[in-house]
Amino acid sequence: MAERHKTVVCSFDPSSPRIIARDIREWVHATLRIPEHKVTMIQIDRIKKQVFINLSDNESVHALLSETGRQTENKYPSGELSVVNLVLAGKDTKRIRVANLPPEVPNDTLRAALAPFGKVLDIHAEMWSKAYRYPVANGIRQVSITLTRHVLSHLTVAGYRVLLTYDGKPATCYVCGEGDRMYSTCPSRQR
Repeated sequence: MAERHKTVVCSFDPSSPRIIARDIREWVHATLRIPEHKVTMIQIDRIKKQVFINLSDNESVHALLSETGRQTENKYPSGELSVVNLVLAGKDTKRIRVANLPPEVPNDTLRAALAPFGKVLDIHAEMWSKAYRYPVANGIRQVSITLTRHVLSHLTVAGYRVLLTYDGKPATCYVCGEGDRMYSTCPSRQR
């Protein structure tokens, strides 16, 4: 998978109202104050409530992140305010899928467990498609995180062993979490 370059990811609060293309374009102009000639693309991911803004040069990207302090707000037509986190797309920002964690475990517990690996920006539950009979949570949580180091394949969170996956994650052993061996050759497994 190719990495994005010269792109800022704007992550809207998952509980906020639906984002609309016309409103996003106005928000980019009025709130982020990016000159039109600097914007080469605006892409909206409505499911993840993210907006990808590709700019003409790296200086503009870093200036935007610096000027906003990597966080701003969006005011919806209804008057509701939503926090929007801004991060550089690519190496440092990942969307981690967390499986096998019961819904009773609060997001704050998961946030604390992932804190040693970077800054957690947001956490939300994946939902089954409305095409299915029950369009409810599917048991997977998605975590947007600015990584400072790679996350292990498995972690223990609130006593539960959870599986963590994301694009570009190096393979690690299921048993010990080390990257230099796999499950079949792990000495911890042999005991």
